[in-house]
Amino acid sequence: MEQIGTFATSPYALADLQLFEGAQEEKIKHLIANCPVLKLGPGHNVTDSQRARLYIVLRGALSVAAEERAGATETGVSRVLPGESVGEQAVLDEAANLAVMTAAEETELLAIDADTVWKLIDESNSVARNLLRLLSFRIRAANAQLRRRQKLGEFYRQLSMVDGLTGLQNRAWLNDVLPAMVGSANAAHRPLSLVMIDLDHFKKFNDTHGHLGGDQALRAAAGVMSSGLRPSDFAVRYGGEEMMVILPETDEQVALAVAGRLCKRLQETVVFSDMRVPMPQITASFGVACLKAGEDEHGLIERADEALYRAKEGGRNRVAS
Repeated sequence: MEQIGTFATSPYALADLQLFEGAQEEKIKHLIANCPVLKLGPGHNVTDSQRARLYIVLRGALSVAAEERAGATETGVSRVLPGESVGEQAVLDEAANLAVMTAAEETELLAIDADTVWKLIDESNSVARNLLRLLSFRIRAANAQLRRRQKLGEFYRQLSMVDGLTGLQNRAWLNDVLPAMVGSANAAHRPLSLVMIDLDHFKKFNDTHGHLGGDQALRAAAGVMSSGLRPSDFAVRYGGEEMMVILPETDEQVALAVAGRLCKRLQETVVFSDMRVPMPQITASFGVACLKAGEDEHGLIERADEALYRAKEGGRNRVAS
């Protein structure tokens, strides 16, 4: 970055610069006459960014990558074109400009130090108004970017709570949500039932049809669970071949009926659509438990698991409570 002159010796006009739009030229010219005009080659950075200076692009373009004050995390890249400025916030804060400013092409800049900017504000209401308008735009743009990031963060958070193979909620989701559901049900004295499900003889299924076949069976079983529930119910992949169904506002009698219906549908499920492949039947054992007064989520899961064990001991492919 080299100084090639001052604004007074440059061919540029005040009217072309957004900051001075509507301002009386004579009031401005004498204040910025000695402000340096700097030249940057393509890809070169503004190297004196440790000083609070406002930069106006006279020719070319700057790519500006803003950084967090606490570190070097890039938060966004914008392009500053001729007539536009950057560094207003740094000047008003009297702090170092932490943005990384790089010439996108051969670029010439007008550099205005903080003291001169404050003199311009004192001398011209138009400059003050233009500066406020520019800052307002920056704030709106920053807020919009923050909202986009929050939405993106929530999207990835939700994505992290879905099992990639089956599309069901995963264990992380369960750990996050079930305690609150149990607490709400206890506080409102409302029923909440839980169904623990384990695919029968799944190791043998994997040995016979391979792990890809096992994955297909898990997806088929997950489809049965999802399609057989109300919108207010939840299906979870608990781990391996174990799944779980959460039934809010549901007592044990209704939960047993739901589990029985799912058990029957699973028996009828087609795992492989390719008729050249043998079509094995997949079945599951179901354990049902309904929340007791004052019980926490651990006790509820434990009792559903005990019911599942009874279903297995009773011959599998059945429902127990």
